[in-house]
Amino acid sequence: MKKTIAILLALVLVVGLFAGCGKKAAAGSVYYLNFKPEADEAWQALAKTYTEKTGVKVTVVTAASGTYADTLTAELDKSEAPTMFQAGNQGAIDTFGDWCLDLRDTDVYKEMTTDAFNLKGADGTVLSIGYCYESYGIIVNKALLKQAGYELTDIKDFASLKAAADDIHARAAELGFDAFTSAGLDGSSSWRFSGHLINMPLFYQARDNGWTSQPSAITADYLDNFKAIWDLYTTDSATTGAALTTATGDQAEAEFGKGEAVFYQNGTWEYGNLTEKFGMNPADLAMIPIYCGVAGEEKAGLCSGTENCWAVNKKASEADQKATLDFMKWVVTSDEGTTMLAEQFGPCPFKSAKTPDNVFCADANALLAAGNYNVDWAFNWTPAVDDFRAGVVDALTQYVAGTGDWAAVETSIVDGWAAMYAKDHA
Repeated sequence: MKKTIAILLALVLVVGLFAGCGKKAAAGSVYYLNFKPEADEAWQALAKTYTEKTGVKVTVVTAASGTYADTLTAELDKSEAPTMFQAGNQGAIDTFGDWCLDLRDTDVYKEMTTDAFNLKGADGTVLSIGYCYESYGIIVNKALLKQAGYELTDIKDFASLKAAADDIHARAAELGFDAFTSAGLDGSSSWRFSGHLINMPLFYQARDNGWTSQPSAITADYLDNFKAIWDLYTTDSATTGAALTTATGDQAEAEFGKGEAVFYQNGTWEYGNLTEKFGMNPADLAMIPIYCGVAGEEKAGLCSGTENCWAVNKKASEADQKATLDFMKWVVTSDEGTTMLAEQFGPCPFKSAKTPDNVFCADANALLAAGNYNVDWAFNWTPAVDDFRAGVVDALTQYVAGTGDWAAVETSIVDGWAAMYAKDHA
């Protein structure tokens, strides 16, 4: 009997040992809270592919449009919180930074080709990485430019841009087209200037002063450069003076799409409208930097930025963090992942990124790859942005209509910034 009991105990011990040896560590999983509804289908398909290939569960939940911050706040309070989420601007970092893992030593970070679109903590930690970006600049109809006797390579700074534009404008009747589309100040168009064009003096001031947070005040530095490019837009065009106060964004788009102007300030998002709505030949299109006469600008790239940034939840389990980082690396290196990113998001700053069909995105990538500096979106620091821009538009409107001077435009920018900052921090 004792012998039998001993044998049974031994068997139990052996079975227990084998069971212990066979027990796997808890497998991690991925929960991505996506903030672009238009990309939901693509993310769901990619998640399914990854799970089929690896066995790792990937859940993608897409917040309703305009509700992302509220949804993320609610989801992070749950026990099964997102392991991967969007933190796309400084405000998001201020709010959600305590959940953001430092990504500096991760494999996905090592796949990046630039640090320009990443968001950092005060101590230099990389809290969120920009996985794609949008760009804007001056869109060029190369075919019209060639008809006017110029090549794209002839334009490399403000002086050469102005020389070509002045000549084209002077010969507009003969050529059948003008230099610039209308720089309209109607609300459908004015954001291109009160937000995007004003980025030029803001960017260079930010670069000089090393902005790491929203400044309480700005100076008039580089506002002469802002004036130079604005005056060029509004004189070398078929639409000038008071007519600009009511000119719309659709008007400018149509002028360019119908071949009535060589130059058009806008962004990568215009590619579809120009090629599909107006049937423009992609081979005739290019995007060049906004030149405004700053020293060294021949090495400028496009104005590129993003709010498409990934963060990893540092409060998730180690297994889930690893699973998430592995998934992110696969997305930016695999054929399936890079194809989806190129199709859905355009230019992506990763070594294995595919070249998007959008030629404006390709131009942005090519300029960065050639070593040109990125013109960051410094306008993201603007305080009380809607009120600030309204003041600038009002001053520009009076300036082009001849009822106000340039000094008032500078006041609307410098004093307006200080007033809006005070309003935001009251």
